[in-house]
Amino acid sequence: MDKLIISNLSKTYDNGVKALDNVSLEIPTGMFGLLGPNGAGKSTLMRTIATLQDADEGKIMLNDIDVMAQKIEVRKILGYLPQQFGLYPRISAIDLLDHFAILKGLTQRKQRKEIVTALLQKTNLYEVRKQKLGGFSGGMKQRFGIAQALLSNPKLVIVDEPTAGLDPKERNKFYDLLSEIGEHAIVILSTHIVDDVKELCTRMAIMNQGQVVLEGKPLLLINQIKNQVFQKIIDKKEIAGYRAAYNVINERHYLGEPIIQILSDSDPERGFIPSQVGLEEVYFTQLSK
Repeated sequence: MDKLIISNLSKTYDNGVKALDNVSLEIPTGMFGLLGPNGAGKSTLMRTIATLQDADEGKIMLNDIDVMAQKIEVRKILGYLPQQFGLYPRISAIDLLDHFAILKGLTQRKQRKEIVTALLQKTNLYEVRKQKLGGFSGGMKQRFGIAQALLSNPKLVIVDEPTAGLDPKERNKFYDLLSEIGEHAIVILSTHIVDDVKELCTRMAIMNQGQVVLEGKPLLLINQIKNQVFQKIIDKKEIAGYRAAYNVINERHYLGEPIIQILSDSDPERGFIPSQVGLEEVYFTQLSK
C-alpha cells in the first residue's frame, strides 16, 4: 500500500505570510479530505506536494521517493488537478487529451489511443469526445481535468477545490469518479466544502492559518463531540451577548429566525436543545477556536 508522509513542513512567503506552519500528515492509499477556509494553507500544501513550489523547512516522502529532492520521479506518478485549470476552448476533448498524453511520454500511437479512449470512457466524456472544450459545462471540464490527471496511471492524485460551482448532479458524478480512483491510489481532496469530505473520505484533516488543527476519521471525530453541541433560536439583538457567554461555533437562519450552535461539556439549559452533529459541526468547532 502506498503512503505519503509529510513531516514538519513550513513555508513563509516574501510578504511575511506564514502559509504552512510545521505541518505533518500521514496519508495512505484511499480518499483523504483536506478541509479548511480560504487562506488556510491548503493550496500551498497541495502545490508543494505537487512539486510546483518549495517549502522552507520539512520533508515529504512518497513511499521511498523524496518529493522535494526527486521532483522528476514524483511527476511520473502524479496526477494533479489544480483549482484553476485552463483549457483550449477551440480544441476537441479527444485531441487535447491526446496532446497531453504525448507530453506525458506516451509516444506509441496505438497505446496512446487505447489509453485516451479508456480515460474518456472512464470520465463519461466519450460521447462528447469530438466536441470543443469551450462548449463543455463546468462539471465536464472538471472530469476532463481528471482524465488528464490520470494519464500516467498515478499513485498520487491531488485535486484542489474540484466541485466549487458544480450543480448537484455534476457533483455526484465527480464524487463517483474520485471514489473509484481512490480504490487504487492516494487521492488528496482539498476543499472548503464539507459535503465533499463527508461523501467521499475515510480520513481527513482540517487546516486553519497554516496549521493542521485536527486529523482523523470523520465518524470518530463526529462521535467525539456528539453530546456537546446545542442550539437555540434567538433574537438578533441577543447574538453579541450569547457570543460573550458561550462558545458559539455557528450562526445560521431557519425560516428567517437566527439559530446559534454552541459547544458545551454540559447541558447549558436556558432553552438550548441538543443539536444533531455532523462533519459540519466538527469543522466549525475548529474554526471557532
